Amino acid sequence: MTIQPFFDVVKRYFNIMPDMEDRMQVIEQISQGVSFRGANLWVLVFAIFIASLGLNVNSTAVIIGAMLISPLMGPIIGMGLAIGINDIELFRKAWRNFAVATLISVLTAMVYFLITPINEAQSELLARTAPTIYDVLIATFGGAAGITALCTRGKGNVIPGVAIATALMPPLCTAGYGLATGNLFYFLGAFYLFFINTVFITISTFVGVRLMHFPRRSFMASAQQRRAERIIGSIVVLTMIPAAIMTFGIVRKGISDSHVRSFVKAELGQTGTQIISQEIDRDSMVLNIVAVGREIDAAKLAEAARRLEFYDLEDFRLNLIQGAQSDSLLQLTHRLQQVTTSKANDQQRVAELMARNNSLQQQLEAYTRYAALSRQVRLEAANLFPQVQSIALSNVDEVPTDSTSVHYVAAIVRLQKGRRIAADDRQRLSAWLQTRVNADSLVLLVESGM
Repeated sequence: MTIQPFFDVVKRYFNIMPDMEDRMQVIEQISQGVSFRGANLWVLVFAIFIASLGLNVNSTAVIIGAMLISPLMGPIIGMGLAIGINDIELFRKAWRNFAVATLISVLTAMVYFLITPINEAQSELLARTAPTIYDVLIATFGGAAGITALCTRGKGNVIPGVAIATALMPPLCTAGYGLATGNLFYFLGAFYLFFINTVFITISTFVGVRLMHFPRRSFMASAQQRRAERIIGSIVVLTMIPAAIMTFGIVRKGISDSHVRSFVKAELGQTGTQIISQEIDRDSMVLNIVAVGREIDAAKLAEAARRLEFYDLEDFRLNLIQGAQSDSLLQLTHRLQQVTTSKANDQQRVAELMARNNSLQQQLEAYTRYAALSRQVRLEAANLFPQVQSIALSNVDEVPTDSTSVHYVAAIVRLQKGRRIAADDRQRLSAWLQTRVNADSLVLLVESGM
């Protein structure tokens, strides 16, 4: 029985050559997209601000919106195309524009995070500081999807999807955050993630261009071509090594945690006992487990310790905290929570008392300020109204029996002996006093001199 019919079916479904665009038209389209001038540059700056806002407020939707409008994919795919068709001039142009776009993006994000009042690193931002091998795979497959869509008809929404999947914008914004806050770890981790995305999108584009038989420039010597391929291979390997190391640590921890959960469930589980904590201390090589409820007897504990090797945990020593120990631990935790709550309540009480004290001080100042103000006003009034002998000012809250309280400033003016004040002067005096003491309402009382 031959399997050729099967391969024919597979080829018929997966063959993209009938859907190919004109290759020269694709090259021209990608070449035009590598430029960052005018509108493209402004769109990039706006996208960076939007992505920075999304990271700042921890909004995934805003970050996705920024990635949709970002034009960063253009020069990256342009570099991959240039390598694939041996176009040195296109590569230089794409690389130059890519470097300028990267610099502007980081500086724009840094400026934003320098002026924003929210300086706390949110989860969306922290997620871009520790790249793994999975980011390499995402960039590789994303780049492959991107070049395939660009070279065929019916592109649909593939390119925006690639921009979202490879997430070029957030790492640059996180790098800007690292510069703004002086956190070198954030800057290096985020920039490394951006570098991974760039390199492997470029490599996928390069491979796609070669597989789709794009016409290559023939002026490059074979020795130069081999040297360029060795350089590309070296960059790929050097880029993957740190990500592979990080991934190994993450995978190793995940496997260990899975083994611990299996061990606890199978070896220490019993009716009436609840495991509330399980943690590996790699520094002291101890597996710490906290249990409450019915105690696990010594024989079961010894058997569980003996069976650690069946869960790849033979290098760890089992430390079970239960009974009085776990009760003491729980009591200590409860006391700490109580102290924390009490401290918070005390702080709230202090804040309330301070607010009350400030309110009373403001009220006291409102009543006492008129004593000093009366002396100042008297000296000024001597030149304007010579018949005035003294002025007394007071803050008044009048409460009639049939209405709500009325607030005003009362001004009691005593005239010199034998002097009188005309109605016009009285009106001018009242208006002047109201303006001078900055009162919303003023009541003037005039007394004859004695």
